[in-house]
Amino acid sequence: MKKLSVARRYAKALLILGKDDKRAEKYGEELDGFAQLLAKEKGLEQVLCNPLHGVESRKKVLQAVLKKLKPSKVVNSFILLVFDKGRLDFIQSINELYQKLADELKGVVRASVVSATAMSSEAVKKIQKALSKLTGKDVTIEAKQDPALIGGVVTTIGDLVLDGSIKTQLLSMKESLKRGESI
Repeated sequence: MKKLSVARRYAKALLILGKDDKRAEKYGEELDGFAQLLAKEKGLEQVLCNPLHGVESRKKVLQAVLKKLKPSKVVNSFILLVFDKGRLDFIQSINELYQKLADELKGVVRASVVSATAMSSEAVKKIQKALSKLTGKDVTIEAKQDPALIGGVVTTIGDLVLDGSIKTQLLSMKESLKRGESI
């Protein structure tokens, strides 16, 4: 829980700076680029976060990476601050929360749609349209596959879960039969 609240404070701070100078989207792209780099290059992340290496040498590596990425002055300073505070290992959480908060600022919500098989782009668009109507906001969909669902879809928007999977329906029928209820 502590990690999440710390990450939220940093994400909100950067978002406030972005709102003030109307560059929230740009900062989000730069932060995401840095976070994606660390996620992809695990060796780099370990070097930057491992206290066995001296702070000064880790900071030099970070500065070299930032020099190559060329983020804006604000994002550059932000990442260095996160490093100086010993919170660089939180960067993935900070990035996720920043992206979520930035989307909320733009009136966009993210939804996860999991289906047993790959969905056509037409089906995804229909779901997106229905969810937009339901929430009253623009919806960005991340489609995933899980063959264990057997069929149907499970949609998650924030805390709301809409489960229309065959697997859940079968489990529900099984429980009803155990209790002796008619189906």
